[in-house]
Amino acid sequence: MTDVNVVEKPDLRGKRLSFALAEDRVGHYPEFREFFARTFDLDRRGLTEPGFLRAPSGLTYALIFIGRSGEAFPSGVELHAIVDALEPIAEETLDRDLWAILRWMIGGVGNPWTVEDFDRTGRLYRLPAAPAA
Repeated sequence: MTDVNVVEKPDLRGKRLSFALAEDRVGHYPEFREFFARTFDLDRRGLTEPGFLRAPSGLTYALIFIGRSGEAFPSGVELHAIVDALEPIAEETLDRDLWAILRWMIGGVGNPWTVEDFDRTGRLYRLPAAPAA
């Protein structure tokens, strides 16, 4: 379905994290929290380290899980591209990778969420990264 893969921690020497996306209310939809916990073994790992994904562009992304007192973990997630220390990330690359990562997440969460509905929404809003009908 997508070319997004969970990967081991990459070598971060000479790299930096470039902010891409944040969702600070994962708890609104517990099925997303459960997906992250299952996919990244968060019940065991907790806040010790990010999860890492390789996107279709070949870039690796770090998912930094956020915990808040009184809320189930994770309560939020930040997504950062891992790039060469001084290199910017092309906006088109970031948009395509984020679209692919969101499709991967929705596919992993499953019903009532569907990748097809997500794609239709993207086409409705004419988002360039959404696949053509």
